[in-house]
Amino acid sequence: MNNPIPYGRQHITDEDIAAVVDVLRSPYLTQGPAIGQFEQAFADYIGARYAVAVANGTAALHLCCLALGVTEGTKVITTPITFSASANCVRYCGGEVYFADIDPETILLDVKAVRALLEQHPKGTFSGIIPVDFAGYPVDMAAFRELADEYGLWLLEDSCHAPGGSFTDQHGVVHRCGDSSLADLAIFSFHPVKHIAAGEGGMITTNDEELYKHLLRLRTHGITSKPEQLLEPSPGGWYMELQVLGYNYRLTDMQAALGLSQLNRVDAMMERRRELAARYDAAFVGTSVQTIVPPAGVGHAYHLYVVQVSDRKGLYDFLRARNIYAQVHYIPVHTMPYYRQFGWKSGDFPNAERYYNQCVSLPMFPTLTNEEQDYVIASVLEFINAAN
Repeated sequence: MNNPIPYGRQHITDEDIAAVVDVLRSPYLTQGPAIGQFEQAFADYIGARYAVAVANGTAALHLCCLALGVTEGTKVITTPITFSASANCVRYCGGEVYFADIDPETILLDVKAVRALLEQHPKGTFSGIIPVDFAGYPVDMAAFRELADEYGLWLLEDSCHAPGGSFTDQHGVVHRCGDSSLADLAIFSFHPVKHIAAGEGGMITTNDEELYKHLLRLRTHGITSKPEQLLEPSPGGWYMELQVLGYNYRLTDMQAALGLSQLNRVDAMMERRRELAARYDAAFVGTSVQTIVPPAGVGHAYHLYVVQVSDRKGLYDFLRARNIYAQVHYIPVHTMPYYRQFGWKSGDFPNAERYYNQCVSLPMFPTLTNEEQDYVIASVLEFINAAN
């Protein structure tokens, strides 16, 4: 292939461009009607009561931690296999991050490992858990909800990889990732390689009206001018109140318009992702390439298609030499220099570290052609067969 094949790529259509141009010609570039339209459409798609659009997924995580009361000394558990923002959001608020190992079959935070961590400390030590729908594989939030209720914890679901994903609980009920039927809050990202590309952007979903109202204040400096929300009598139409310490984490109307346009075809893009995953699955059957094939009842969203091989660096370099820009997701967060200062070290979570040493994310995006994918598959198999 002459043209590079990235691991992920946005797809911008003429309809997307027209939606953004419409906003540019409107009176509002920010805090206009496109924000509310995007929020309502996204909440309807996910199945949550409320949605709050924000500047990016990291801002969403930060605001959630603030809304959930994370402060100095608050202890929160998350996975080491995630983008660092899933842990950093706790640190932004002065909280303490604890990690638990992953389930090697799913690469998700292992509920048994979390239970073991909770049992090692007095009840009341921890305040919450941040499970991550890694690569698009949905976390069993029913199992985490049961554990959280037992220990009096909140749940924040990081669904950045999984809009449109779902799992079926033991009662046969289907839960969509981030619908907040089991988590207190959930978050999403609209980075260009995600399912919905808005350049940047994020969304928080919840079914809790009080959390929803608090998040609206926090994303706009903590300021309100709405008469029904004022704490003191208004002297005039200009009056506004700074009620809490908030942030400027707003989304622009241009981004909201782009996100809404992309949302209109997200199901078709999801179908294509699953077609590509099925082709990868079939190609690697009977080889030494380890894949993750979810069981029935699990609706994988396939933000990433991850394989595990014995010589990860060899395969990575081999693919790069052939213009295939595979990627690695992720370096375990607890091994990063920043988190080592808190006592975390290599060897703490064997499953996570073993996974990292073997993982490669192959190209996965809706406009990947069958020809391009065949080239990727042939290249992987060429390397594997030569190594054997």
